[in-house]
Amino acid sequence: MKISRFLRTANLKRRQTHLAVVVLANEAAAFQAYRLLHYHGISPEHLAIVGEGYSSPDRVGLMQPSQIAGRKARSYAIVSSIVGSVVCTVILLFGKIEPNVVLVAVLATGIISGICGGAMGALFGFLGEGSTASIYRHHLNQGRYLLMMEGSEQLIRWGQEVLSHYSAPSPH
Repeated sequence: MKISRFLRTANLKRRQTHLAVVVLANEAAAFQAYRLLHYHGISPEHLAIVGEGYSSPDRVGLMQPSQIAGRKARSYAIVSSIVGSVVCTVILLFGKIEPNVVLVAVLATGIISGICGGAMGALFGFLGEGSTASIYRHHLNQGRYLLMMEGSEQLIRWGQEVLSHYSAPSPH
């Protein structure tokens, strides 16, 4: 099952969905939590077990941290180079500088701001979503399982409440 975000076809507004991820120690615990949520009315279309023998991280959309950083870097680079070039053009045109200088300055500003934006995007990608994905992938590499729940805020809260009532504190 693929955990994904959907678009409403009627008005093309993005449906507000929420995601909760629970890390479980073993396959039995993951399957028991899955069955418990299903028993309490959460449809299997909102649930996915990720781990050995179940869905793979790639299948449910859990990207590698480097993929996340690459996407962020590209988008930040494009936006910042466009914004840098436009701002440079406006400033130079109001300064009444000759066209050859304007062209070179705009090109240079676009390249420099694109490089800076790409670096910032990569940094934000690694430190933001990338670090979260890295933590979940680490748990999977350690043989643990993820139970992923996606849906409305109310559905996610209900699922978390159900799981909290049935989880026992670990003895120390």
